[in-house]
Parts: sequence; C-alpha cells; structure tokens
Amino acid sequence: MALAITYPGVDGDAADLLEVTEIDDLPLPGRGQIQVEVRAFSVHPGDLYLDPVPAGQRAIAGHEATGVVTAVGPGVSAPAVGSRVTVFPYPGAWAQRINVVAELAFPVPDSLSDEVAAQMVCNPLTALLLHRAARNHFTVGFDGLIINNAANSAVGRLFTVWAEHHQISTLSVVRSSARAQQLIERYPAVPVISTDTDRWAEQVRAIADGRPIPVAVDPVGGKLASELMALLTPGGTLISYGMLAPENIPLHPSSVIDEEIGIRGLNVWRWLTSTSPERRASDIATVAKLVAGQPSELDVAATYPLDQITDAVRHVTKPGKVGTVIVRT
Repeated sequence: MALAITYPGVDGDAADLLEVTEIDDLPLPGRGQIQVEVRAFSVHPGDLYLDPVPAGQRAIAGHEATGVVTAVGPGVSAPAVGSRVTVFPYPGAWAQRINVVAELAFPVPDSLSDEVAAQMVCNPLTALLLHRAARNHFTVGFDGLIINNAANSAVGRLFTVWAEHHQISTLSVVRSSARAQQLIERYPAVPVISTDTDRWAEQVRAIADGRPIPVAVDPVGGKLASELMALLTPGGTLISYGMLAPENIPLHPSSVIDEEIGIRGLNVWRWLTSTSPERRASDIATVAKLVAGQPSELDVAATYPLDQITDAVRHVTKPGKVGTVIVRT
C-alpha cells in the first residue's frame, strides 16, 4: 500500500476536503510510462481549484512532484531507473508512487534540493511563457514598460529575473507596503508600487513618465485587473494567467474598443498540447538552466510532512507568504 492526498466529489474548501488516504500498490508502468517514487511535491494556488470528481469517488490531487525513477515501461529509453525527475503537469501527482508518461518527467540537476526540484517546472515555465507572450508587443525591449502584478509571487519574481536578464523594463505591483519593501531589497533597480497606497495608479503613470505601458501580466483578475487595463497605452494587452480574485473582471466594452486594449489568457496546459515535442524540450532545458543558475529565486515558504496537508494548504493563502509551500512524502 501507498499513501496519497485525495479529495471527494463534493464542493468545499480544499483544506477541509484533502486528506491522506491509503491507495493500492501500482502495477508496473505501461508502454511509454515510468514509475516514480515521489519525494516531495509543491502546493500551488491553482492546485486548490480541485477538478470535478464523480459523486461517491475520490481523486488524487496535485499536478507537480519530484522523485526518483524506480521502474520504466516498454519503449522508454529515458529517464533511466535511479534518476531524479520532476513531473509536470500530471493530475494526481500528490502520491508516494505514480505511473506517468515519460515525456512529462524532466531531469533534475544534481545541484538542486528536492524542495527546489519540486517547484522546478510549473512556476519557471509560466514565467518563461509570460516573457515570450509579452515580447510579442513591439515596444517591449525598447521603451515599453511592463506592469508585473503580484510581483512578489514565485512567478512574479521569476518574471522579473527573466526581464532583467533580457534588459526589459518592468514595474512591480504588490498589495502591501511590506511586500514592496521586500522587492526593493531584492531587486533594487526595479520600481515597486503598492496598491494599498492612495493614488497608486497615478504613481504608476509617474514612473512611466510618458513611456508606453504595452503589457500588464496578472494572476489575480477581478477589479484590480480592470484597473491595470486602464493603465495600458492604446493597443496594449492584459495577459491573464491566474484567477486568485473571486470576482469577475468588471469590463465595459468602451474600455476595450476606444483604446483597442486586448486580453490574452495563458496557461501551461495549452503549452503542453499545442507545442511540438522539440519546443517543449527546448523550453524545459531553458527553465532548468535558469533554475540551476538561480535556485535562490525558488524560495520555500515552508515544508510539511504528508500528514499535515491541511496546514500546508492553509499556508498557501496565508497573508505575507513568500515562496512555495512544499510537502515531503
């Protein structure tokens, strides 16, 4: 028997629904699959939007985990038994043992701890895709200024690192003065604005000082996303990659039509299904190089044992959290 984090087919708060459950031993991996002994997994905010499950059944939660390959199925030449891998995106990753398609398992550099490896793909890959999407606007990389909302999040910080490396100007937006100070100390060359101050939007315009603001990247949504759109210059784009706010984005057609403002959605699932294997391999190699060179950018907010999954989930939404919550199996 093995243990997994499961949830039932009912609505409710993830912290109240998730529990440690015994599951049957896995069969040997099938064709094209590998079996992974999971060492640790990350708890991302998006993981807490639990996928629907038929009534009366339970499903295994999670999408990203790291561990060691213990068996390979027919047709698998790599990774080899004994190698460390991170698996993403795999629904049902929060278990002590998983069988997964080999192409969803990515090699882990020896220099990375399990805590860093457990968050090696999802957030860095999201930051890379945001960077690529933002550069579609012709002013980015020239005189354009990108608004990076929730810039103190894991993706937000990685996006800042990508931008600085490519000499792209960004402006960080956070929700508290304390978070703003953290970013000022971490990236002193990048301006930061907190939305808990009066007239924060005017401060953004003052920092731009006439430069175009062609792009805002936003994982929140809701009213704040609408306010970010109002800061974009004509032809600008809001790139939405999360749904942290409970409400919809309030949007009047005139705010889109008059200024020709666009909204673009981005997620890694589409990357998985719409890009070629060669592009995916190249992207993962790029991400692995970034993570190996900047492991300190993948902060660990806290590490919990498997039987404290409720505490781990509640920590994800704790005010002031910096970094990713990790669970050891």
